[in-house]
Amino acid sequence: MFKYILTRILYFIPTLLIITLLTFLLSQAAPGDPVETRLQGGQGAQGGGMSEKQAGEQAYIDMSKKLGLDLPPFYFSLGSIAEPKDLYKIFRKKERENLARLINEYGNWDRIEPYYESIKAFEVSLYDIERDTNSYSDLKILKEGINNLLNTYEEGKVSNTLSNMEQAMNTVSKLRIDSNTIIEKNYFESSIPAFTAMRDNYLAIKANPSVWKTNIPSIKWIGTGNQYHVWLFGNKPWFSKSKDPSLKGGFIRGDFGESYLDGRPVSSIIKDALPITMSLNIISVLIAYSLSVWLGVFLSKRKDSKLDRVVSIVLFILYSLPVFWVATIFIVYLTTNEYGMDWFPTYGLFSNDLSDDATFWEVAKDGGAHVILPILAMTYGSFTYITRQMRGSMLAVLKQDYIRTAVAKGLPDNKVTWKHAFRNSLIPVITMFASLFPVMISGSVVIEVIFSIPGMGRVGYEAVLARNYPVLFTVLIFSAVLTMIGILIADILYSVADPRISFTKKK
Repeated sequence: MFKYILTRILYFIPTLLIITLLTFLLSQAAPGDPVETRLQGGQGAQGGGMSEKQAGEQAYIDMSKKLGLDLPPFYFSLGSIAEPKDLYKIFRKKERENLARLINEYGNWDRIEPYYESIKAFEVSLYDIERDTNSYSDLKILKEGINNLLNTYEEGKVSNTLSNMEQAMNTVSKLRIDSNTIIEKNYFESSIPAFTAMRDNYLAIKANPSVWKTNIPSIKWIGTGNQYHVWLFGNKPWFSKSKDPSLKGGFIRGDFGESYLDGRPVSSIIKDALPITMSLNIISVLIAYSLSVWLGVFLSKRKDSKLDRVVSIVLFILYSLPVFWVATIFIVYLTTNEYGMDWFPTYGLFSNDLSDDATFWEVAKDGGAHVILPILAMTYGSFTYITRQMRGSMLAVLKQDYIRTAVAKGLPDNKVTWKHAFRNSLIPVITMFASLFPVMISGSVVIEVIFSIPGMGRVGYEAVLARNYPVLFTVLIFSAVLTMIGILIADILYSVADPRISFTKKK
């Protein structure tokens, strides 16, 4: 058994690496820009003057470095010889993805790079333009055109955008100097050279394609200076106490990154939510198993009796009731004065008016009243399911020949039931028990949201809505690890329940 457990633990290492790799790939493929999310939509994206634009760009770059997104994604990159090795240095995700599409379309990075740089140069030139009511509409067209060019690779859309921008560039406004003098003025005259360079660079891309380069595969080695390595192992020396924010401990050392919403360490969020979820789930599991195992055995001994039929019908009804509906019924009927049954608090873990100097028993009483309904809502479904499984398993075991032999020998009924039949009937229940470990981490999303409990389920739910991927993927990996642990513990319990089960090869 010890050798088997050691082997399984060793298997955890490659399994965990595969799980982290898949999680990382999901984070890379996830929609949205994490830097813009962290900056609450980006700073200085389109409006303001040159100084505001530069400040916004610098804020974006600084946040990218803080989140570790200024590095290439993996140890190596798979692509074609048309793709440059340092494309990751284009910090903005949408712009980088658009450049990758242009490379795939034309294959000539030596032409695409000047085109991208000329877009940026033209954008900078517009910040010296005089802004008034005469230039506002055309300036808006030009800025929208820049945004389209940075995020569009299709020839028709790019050509149409350039045409609209050129028309705006050539707009001549008539300005009245005095009652007798009207002059014509082109506000964008100083930006015409930058626009011309941008347009010519795009025409050069179309005139000199190298599509054949996209058909030749290429593997580019990056090394350990990549996002995955830093995210998993960190870049901080193991015994370093440096507070440098650019140094990260890595996931395996408990540095799970920062929340995209408020910059709070994910480890702090997990630390606050995990004890709540685990406490509720442990209580729920203890109640469900202690009652359902006994009830399942009890009903199996009274198969097809009137009591068995009545209880089975009740269990089927309970199991068919949706959790969200039961939780809502609890809140509506048992926590409000409207129906005269204001017996329990409506939401949360503690009352808002609970005194800071309250005694331990006052806190325990208040907290206990708050968790009764959530625990009932979490327990009734698993209780009914486990009871049915235990009853069915016991009925199957009671039909075995060795049980008939034990009865024929005159052994007491309790001894036959609990010593001979009970242990062998636990196998299906143990299998279900293995799946409870990840639930203790992920929590019950529905229950925690409805009852406003700040546990892991609610944290994960809010992370999904806000695309807060560091929190979401941390919960995912913890659930995967606990799944592996649960399966290992189930295997051990199998051999405890039935000594005939062996995990060693017999010669």
